[in-house]
Amino acid sequence: MSNLYKWDVEDEHFWETEGKKIATRNLWISIPCLLCGFAVWLYWSIITVQMLNLGFPFSQSELFTLSAIAGLSGATLRIPSSFLIRIAGGRNTIFFTTALLMLPAVGTGIALQDMSTPIWVYYILALLSGIGGGNFASSMSNISFFFPKRVQGTSLGLNAGLGNFGVTTMQILIPLVMTAGIFGGDPMTLINTSGTLIGKIPAGTETYIHNAGYVWLVLLIPLAFASWFGMNNITIDAVSPHIGSPPHAFAKISGLLLIAFITAAAGLYVLLPAPVGLGLLSKWIVLPLVIAATVFGMKYLTSGGLRANLERQYKIFGNKHTWAMTIIYTMTFGSFIGYSAAFALSIKVIFGFSHIIVDGVMTHGTANPNGPSALMYAWMGPFIGALIRPVGGKIADKLGGAIVTQWVSIVMIISAFGCAYFMKSAYASPTPEKFFVPFLILFIVLFAATGVGNGSTFRSIAIIFDKEQAGPVLGWTSAVAAYGAFIIPQVFGEQIKATTPEYALYGFAVFYLLCLILNWWFYTRRNAYIQNP
Repeated sequence: MSNLYKWDVEDEHFWETEGKKIATRNLWISIPCLLCGFAVWLYWSIITVQMLNLGFPFSQSELFTLSAIAGLSGATLRIPSSFLIRIAGGRNTIFFTTALLMLPAVGTGIALQDMSTPIWVYYILALLSGIGGGNFASSMSNISFFFPKRVQGTSLGLNAGLGNFGVTTMQILIPLVMTAGIFGGDPMTLINTSGTLIGKIPAGTETYIHNAGYVWLVLLIPLAFASWFGMNNITIDAVSPHIGSPPHAFAKISGLLLIAFITAAAGLYVLLPAPVGLGLLSKWIVLPLVIAATVFGMKYLTSGGLRANLERQYKIFGNKHTWAMTIIYTMTFGSFIGYSAAFALSIKVIFGFSHIIVDGVMTHGTANPNGPSALMYAWMGPFIGALIRPVGGKIADKLGGAIVTQWVSIVMIISAFGCAYFMKSAYASPTPEKFFVPFLILFIVLFAATGVGNGSTFRSIAIIFDKEQAGPVLGWTSAVAAYGAFIIPQVFGEQIKATTPEYALYGFAVFYLLCLILNWWFYTRRNAYIQNP
């Protein structure tokens, strides 16, 4: 039976006799669906490195822009996705949005088979891959309804943490599958050294870059069947009442996602420089406009029961804790997802080239034969960040979320300044590899702190908000935080172009300090609004 008409997990008898088994099944189908969502969303971070290694005719800033477009699209799609469970049901939403991931996966595979494919095609595919980013909000909102509050730090940590493994899975799997002609097609020849988890691959080796798209179909097709036949819609009044038939639910999902696609595309057109866009406004202006346009577009471009449903869920915006937790979660998840998107290309650009003074001018275009392979190391940070997230949730269940978040903030500030120091040293050195090991260690510490913080902040949200509001708040905070996947690659790209990459991390460290103060004021000082949720 796909629809559940009785659901009360706070009743211990119901939980032990019926609820736990159903909730666990839904969780373990949700996790690999979310994993594939993260993989498709962020695979540009690895694909762009290999495009550079193969000599695709695009600049470094154009390739950073690909990751940024996927980041902005995914973050914007999280806004409607935050509200989909109540409108369309959990099973309907997870099935449909997982199936939609096949569109960018197939498109990417086709486009990468031809080196003359124009950059605008990749921009459209990056926009579509944002579907995977959007899926996080609906997935977390859905799982929050299946488990009692006392274990939500753990259950949400498992869904998010193992779902976040999509980043690491992608960063390990894509370089490996590119080494063999698994899906047919003609290979291309590397002009720069590449690599996999196992080791370096020398220039002159043949590679099948198009496998980076096609490989996800191997997982997405069975997962679509698993979510359809194995998951449930909770149709009680507090979760997903009045969802209608599956085709009706899919239509509602499509309409709301389309609004977000339009606002994201419009924002990118205004933001990106010519010839792609108009380059009229700063990202710091465009992002709030995109968020506002999406929220109001969903409200005023819908009607009847759908609008009434949204208006009921929009009550979260009148709660000051929604805004406090949004900013704090942006520190943790925004950093995790942004660094995941920018890490590989940053290693390649900063350590893969020698920085040499020629005729009195510092140059950054000479290949460094001793430089580390970005594809060998880029998976490590996201792996640690995802692995430790459920641990962060479990620790927060025991000690309280806000206390854990406070310590996380301090570690992130120190790590960011340390990374900035070694990044600055490397970008002014003819032998930048000397600074790589301390840079990598500090970045892994930074990733680990974001993972623990992801778990602790979601535990706080589950405690602060009631059952009906917790799901939409989880989705909304994750939506805003996901703009980190746009901002961080953009800022790194801009600062590398300006030859001051360390400034990016200085700015992020200042933001972490502000979040530490906010968390202290709201949740850990003596007379806090809510004590250590």
